Amino acid sequence: MAAPPELTTLDLSGTYVMNKTLSDDTDEILRLQGVSWFMRKLIASVTITLYVKHYKDADGNEHIDIEQIGSGGFKGNYEQRTLTWSEREVDDGIFGPVVGKSRRVAISELEYEWHKEGWLADTIEHNAIQAYAMSNTAKSGNTWIADGIWGFAEVNGERRHTRKVHFTGPKGEEINARLVYDYQPTPYLDVYGRRANITPESTLFRYTRRFTSPWLLILLVPAYIIALSFIVKAQFYDIPSDALVTCTSTYWLANDQCGLDGDSCLPQSNAQTKFEFKCPSQCKSVILLNPRTVGDEAVDRVPLIVGGGDANGTYRGDSFLCAAAMHAGLFSDSRGGCASLELTGEFTNFLGSTAHGLTSIGFPTIFPLSFRLTPNTSLSHCSDIRDVALAFNTIVTALLFFVLRPKPIILFWCLVCIGYWHVTFFSQPRSEPPPISDAFGTFLPALFVAYGFWRIAFRFVLPAFAHLPIERGIWYIGSFWPGVLLNVITAKVPIDRLVPSDIDGDKGAIVAVTLIAIALFAVVVNQARVMRKTGWLFHYAFWYIAGGLVALVLSQLPGLELRLHHYILAMMILPCTAFPTRLSAIYQGFFLGMFLNGIAAFDFDSILQTAAELQRDAPAGTLLPSFLTNSSTWNASIPLANQSISWDDISAADSVTWNGFALLVDDVERYAGVATNFSLAALDATIPHFFRLAFQEDGVSGDFTKAATLWPNGTWVNPLSGPS
Repeated sequence: MAAPPELTTLDLSGTYVMNKTLSDDTDEILRLQGVSWFMRKLIASVTITLYVKHYKDADGNEHIDIEQIGSGGFKGNYEQRTLTWSEREVDDGIFGPVVGKSRRVAISELEYEWHKEGWLADTIEHNAIQAYAMSNTAKSGNTWIADGIWGFAEVNGERRHTRKVHFTGPKGEEINARLVYDYQPTPYLDVYGRRANITPESTLFRYTRRFTSPWLLILLVPAYIIALSFIVKAQFYDIPSDALVTCTSTYWLANDQCGLDGDSCLPQSNAQTKFEFKCPSQCKSVILLNPRTVGDEAVDRVPLIVGGGDANGTYRGDSFLCAAAMHAGLFSDSRGGCASLELTGEFTNFLGSTAHGLTSIGFPTIFPLSFRLTPNTSLSHCSDIRDVALAFNTIVTALLFFVLRPKPIILFWCLVCIGYWHVTFFSQPRSEPPPISDAFGTFLPALFVAYGFWRIAFRFVLPAFAHLPIERGIWYIGSFWPGVLLNVITAKVPIDRLVPSDIDGDKGAIVAVTLIAIALFAVVVNQARVMRKTGWLFHYAFWYIAGGLVALVLSQLPGLELRLHHYILAMMILPCTAFPTRLSAIYQGFFLGMFLNGIAAFDFDSILQTAAELQRDAPAGTLLPSFLTNSSTWNASIPLANQSISWDDISAADSVTWNGFALLVDDVERYAGVATNFSLAALDATIPHFFRLAFQEDGVSGDFTKAATLWPNGTWVNPLSGPS
């Protein structure tokens, strides 16, 4: 793997494995040094690992001790170098009597031009290590000189520990050879003491080696898919599909979406008045994302529950079914459950209450649709088992990292597939049951993007910790699953979209965005520090600036708004994690999970969207009509049966846009047309009533006003300004 930026010639301590593919062949050098054919072939057949200890003594002299061990237990040289440029003679087991000396030297002072080329900026800044060795001709009968320069160079786009050797043979032969090493991070968890060693990394690596066969993984993959299929079946397909509801399922829609007198939402027959349903878990955190008017009260950022406080537990028809069932105590939020519902038609005076961690609001007047809930149901398999699925998938990923340990690229694809389908089926399905055809439609392009992640980031980091299964598992699994479950861990954050309309004026949202910005800034600063040390800062800065300029141009397109989805944020951050550090591993796990959460739950939403697409059910900012009836003109002495309310007609200028009105009475559309008044003769004088008005264009309503209120004592309360 590549060497981390903090590893420089100032301290070479660490473990290095010779990369034979990237290194030059040294067989001819060994032959000229007098090494036998058999020994050369033996050296060529093993992989050399260097265990380097770099330190200073009490006098400030630098020492580099190197133990060389080959694969299969082959014992190499043990070097003890002092960087004082003083000669020291050793009797080498392979090369015979050798005289060597070492020092720290500036690149500019080197004799050979080849020695001066290709070093990274930190090696030039801190100077290279020169390891000079020559045969003791008088004792060995052979003559050769090996002048080696140690430092860090870029090899195939990666930062590598490199040794450049200029060799001079017995007859003046000159050979240049480059030796390239893979860096292996020192295990944090392995502790070596004078009397005892604690080595969990090495122990796990040794005892699980027998399970790393690719054939075992090939056998386990179908077993995993079959097991997952049974869990998915139990979650969605063991009960009728029409019994599955979402956390926002309701019988009545907002404002005038149920049509005149609510005819589109009222049951058409008695057979439709009873319903058995199954709710998923975690519905308590599913809330209104825009204010919803109930009577004269605006409800926001809570589950919509109206009523339920009377003895029979009667809820208004637009209450969220699952939230109402939890409010009634029929099942818990953590497991979900089943319930039976009976529509009870028109009801007056819904009472609010607080129960089982949820609060419902009251509605003191009449509504044409209500329901009551009971726990009695014929449905089975009612518990939501997403927690079981999460435990299963977490165990599987742990086995992959700690025990099976496939090749890094296979491990990466396992993460991608497990995370994507976990979001699709369990943590954030698009509907109940999940639309599998849509999921496969998103899966293929997601794989292409994931391959891009591998090429630009993961292939530089994930293999770097291959010999540290515990650490690698902790860094990746510990950050990957929070990213996959982003909707769960951010459930209480008062913002779910990074768009100005959701942030403006909301103190909680502003605080949340500020904290997110600080966290991202810390990530960027740390990675920029790494880039600077490795010499990649200007390369990455160029492309990020170019991308920022493109985004700036896109943001200026007329009629469109720039929408930074969280999957796009993950795509932006991941390229700068292509450096083999532990923090990069943590970032990669989290942002890969966040990317999968975004595209599995919401598909590849566009980075540019219209204002209408971003509006949801929020006010669109349209023109508001105004009531002529007000507290000054209302005559409370006239019986309600003889009263009417009126409003301003559409002006000539506004008639280009609008051609009618819609009137909500007690949150139900009671009039749609061109008239400018409405009779109150059908209303009950003993209960309060709420009136909201909107312009219409060909039957499509604009924003409604806030509610005007008529109390039973004859008091008229004017509506507040602004839309509802």
